This record gives sequence, C-alpha cells and structure tokens, in this order.
Amino acid sequence: MTVAKIRLGMVGGGQGAFIGAVHRIAARLDNRYELVAAALSADAKRATESAAEVGIASARSYTDFRVMAKKEASRKDGIEAVVIVTPNHLHFDAARAFLEAGIHVICDKPLTSTLEDAEILVKLVAERDLLFAVTYNYSGYPMVREAREMISAGALGAIRVIQIEYAQDWLATNIETTGQKQATWRTDPARAGAGGAIGDIGSHAFHLSEFISGLEVTSLLADLDAFVAGRTLDDNAHILLHFNNGASGMLWVSQVASGKENGLRIRIYGDKAGLEWAQEDPNYLQFTPLGAPRQILSRGGAATSAAAIAATRIPAGHPEGFLEGFANLYREFADEIVAHRDGTALDCVSLVPTIEDGLKGMRFIEKAVASNNAGNIWQSLDS
Repeated sequence: MTVAKIRLGMVGGGQGAFIGAVHRIAARLDNRYELVAAALSADAKRATESAAEVGIASARSYTDFRVMAKKEASRKDGIEAVVIVTPNHLHFDAARAFLEAGIHVICDKPLTSTLEDAEILVKLVAERDLLFAVTYNYSGYPMVREAREMISAGALGAIRVIQIEYAQDWLATNIETTGQKQATWRTDPARAGAGGAIGDIGSHAFHLSEFISGLEVTSLLADLDAFVAGRTLDDNAHILLHFNNGASGMLWVSQVASGKENGLRIRIYGDKAGLEWAQEDPNYLQFTPLGAPRQILSRGGAATSAAAIAATRIPAGHPEGFLEGFANLYREFADEIVAHRDGTALDCVSLVPTIEDGLKGMRFIEKAVASNNAGNIWQSLDS
C-alpha cells in the first residue's frame, strides 16, 4: 500500500548553505517527502536561482516566508510541513508563521534565540494540535540509540557520572572579520542569540546527555570564555551538571580547540559498567562492565538491540553517520505526520526530538549564560 508523499517546504538553505543541502538529502533518502515550495533566500535573484537548482517551480519560490505560509495554506496541494534552516534569530518568526497557518514544522537547533520565544512556540503547537521536530540529529545515530537502550535496560546500573564534550577548532581565529558567512552570524548576538558555542554545538551535547541517559539535568554551573579578541559570544565553556537521579556530569564545549574537527564524545558510568561513544567513529560503542574486559559493539552487529537495528541502513562495516542520522529523524517524523493526517496512533514510541526538547535546550543556554554572568553560580533548570 503506497502512502502519498508529504509535501515539504523549506525556509533558508539557498545557494552555498551547507545545512540546507543536508536537510534536503536526508528528506529524500526514504522517499517520504517531496520538496515543492521554498523561501530559500530573501534576495529575489538568489531565491529564484536556488529554487531552480533544487527543482522547485518558480511559482512556488518565495522571498518572504510569511507570504509563503499564507499562500501554501490556501492551496489544495499546499505544503504539509516546512523545514526551517535559517540563522537562529529567524527561527521564531518563521515557525510561528507556519504554525499559525496550520503547517507542521521541522526546525534546526537551537529552537529560537530567546527562551521567551521558545515558550510561545510550545503553547502555539499545543493550541493548534500540530507536530514540531527539532533536528538534534545525533539522536538518530544507531549506536546512540543502542546506548540509550542499554541504559534503559539497566546494563550500567545506577548512573553516577556523565562526561560529554563537543570540541571543534573552526572558530579558533576571528574568521568572522573576513566575511565568512557561517562565522559572521554565529558570533553575532543579534542573530545567534545569547549563546555562541553553547548554542551552536553545546545544545547538541546537552540534548544527547539526556537522550542517552534517560535522565534530566536539574541544575548547572557554567564558566564561559570568549578567547578570540573582539568576540562577545562564548567560544569555549566548561559546565558542571547535576541530574535528577543524583548523578553528576561535566559538559565541555569549544570551537577554539586547535586540532579538533567535530569531536563529539560521551562517556557514561554506572555502578555496574561504563560506556563511551564518539561521533567521529560512530559505528562503534565501547561497553565495559566493572571488573571485566572492554567490549566493542558494532553498528549492525549481532548483539545490537532492535532500536539500533531499526536505525541502521547498511550492513556492518560500511561507514554510516551524519546524513543517515538526519534521515532517521525525517523518516520517523514522516510516520508522525501520516498518523496525524489519518487520525491513527503510531505503532511505536517516536524518538524524534520535540519542541519540548527544543525548549529544554533554550533553558540550558539561558541558565548557562546566567550562571556565568552571576560569577559561576549554580542555576536551577526548573521552569
């Protein structure tokens, strides 16, 4: 039985935009979506050229996402969902416009540039009975899901310590002054929001710590740095964490760690065992029971759980990671949309990060900045 493809729109992601292309590829991998409309740029010429490159008809290429939301909502063949891949400061207005038009939203992280805006969106999603996904894409990796399953099953025992780091070096110099587009907006508080590295990649690490462990961060203490001269937003942070079961953790995030490319790594230790996963070697999970030899579990291997197998696309031994992680979220969100369209229940629990996860990420950023500004004082993450 064939299911009609989900009519998809996109805001942002025009010519030269890395993340826009990633989302388009991920949405195509399972043939569940058809990209039919977009506001790829506010510049008319660039928008038209970008739309032509990705096969969008000129009549459905827009320069204003508000116009796009209204016109698409009025069409019988209008979009059912929209992907927002703009700089952070545009997330809120774009998401609100499409939610008010009755259209489901997929939004890049962080959810918005302020906590207040995030709270407004949460209420709007509930009022309109719509679906909203935030693309914390690392939660789509098979061995991340394997780690989550193992902890849920008690393989580590009572969790005591969580160490997570996300280190890069691409902002180790002030490339924002050279006109480098990605650096320019990510280091600008007006477009990035209150968080620099903590918003851009720290929000990923924060989400992953809760997603894998099944725990919630209850409080934090943050020490933020802006090492590059003239930079106002953080480019390095050390953050202590307390979890709701009494576990302690530390999150290190840096975009000035010379020699690091995309060093996302998590270690979790319980009273029975520990595990470790690294994004740059994503197909393997290290598991070490207390007093026993280390085990290396491989993606697609015989010992992996049903949850990990469901997220696995190709046989063991073949590289699989970034694009496929995004694609897993798109596939699962497609299932949610179809169920919502048909008024039926999903046949399994969805692991797609929700708007509530996006709200938690914004609270993490706000509390980290508040902790640092108060002189490194513990801050509660209670709403």
